[in-house]
Amino acid sequence: MPTQDIRKRDYSLTGPEGERAQQRGLVAAQWYATPIPRTKMKELMKRKDGPAIRDTIIWFCALAAAGVLAYWSWGSWWAVPAFALYGVLYASPADSRWHECGHGTAFKTAWMNEAVYQIASFMILRPATPWRWSHSRHHTDTIIVGRDPEIVSPRPPVWHVIAMEFFKLYGGPRDVWRMLMHCFGKLDAEEKEYIPASEVRKTCWESRVYVLIFLIVIAACFYYGTIKPAMFIVLPSFFGSFLVLMTGLSQHLGLYEDVLDHRLNTRTTYMNPIVRFLYWNMNYHIEHHMFPMVPYHALPKLHEAIKHDCPEPSPSLSAALKEVFTALVRQRKDPSYTIVKPLPDTAAPYEYGPEAAAAAAD
Repeated sequence: MPTQDIRKRDYSLTGPEGERAQQRGLVAAQWYATPIPRTKMKELMKRKDGPAIRDTIIWFCALAAAGVLAYWSWGSWWAVPAFALYGVLYASPADSRWHECGHGTAFKTAWMNEAVYQIASFMILRPATPWRWSHSRHHTDTIIVGRDPEIVSPRPPVWHVIAMEFFKLYGGPRDVWRMLMHCFGKLDAEEKEYIPASEVRKTCWESRVYVLIFLIVIAACFYYGTIKPAMFIVLPSFFGSFLVLMTGLSQHLGLYEDVLDHRLNTRTTYMNPIVRFLYWNMNYHIEHHMFPMVPYHALPKLHEAIKHDCPEPSPSLSAALKEVFTALVRQRKDPSYTIVKPLPDTAAPYEYGPEAAAAAAD
């Protein structure tokens, strides 16, 4: 079992860690995957329109109902819980729908995936094309320092950034600034690391549409003399993002960096049906990373197929977050601290990666 690197590391995509990961054989490497019979995998990977159409209708109906409650409660104290509900129904499903439709697996019909992806990307304030490529890199080099642009927190943790993200006050302004730069045809240094040159034009036009919508919302606020239009479009991505953060923190934090086994760096968590609906089954996160082309509606079945080869899931979101924050507190003084969950007797051994294999051979 390798020890984690205790040096203070550069988590950017433009620093020396990317080259170091390349030299260690961690870039675009072969990851461990639980063996599954081909017929079973073919069944699990089957795409359908029905479940995603149903869930999208339910989502927008629930959002509309919450919006009516929020609208009529404006000016009273009831507006606080009403807008909190609206914000959660706006941001959390937008985050998971952005994610699944970005993989192209939520719907069988390609244009449906793209339409919901574009809508959800705007709602969560993520430039659509850049984040598609960012997430592709995240899956190729999951939690590989210097390569993965979606590592939530470095070691030791930066607590003020985590606190800011309860209201999207770190990532949100960063992405809005990127959109503004895209309007002028500019990418920042990290985006250039993962966005192909052929996608830059599309990136810029998408951001121009986003910014145009921002300007329309701002104009409506001035015209009507109230912030109310922004409370229904754009701002919910900020005040409704706390559940997005909670589920996001549960995915990888406290676990291994720089390994080639998703069972070591990814966490599956059991969640209640409501949160699972909002999160679109992404609580089965080991399963999703190991087999990202399996649609969200088949992840519970995939979990049953591979659980004999995986560590025991966290029993609840609160239990997962307790584990995460305990690890982060320990990493403040000991950045090498890492959670390693025992595997069942039926599981194959953990695959730490080429460096660990070479060390074991010596």
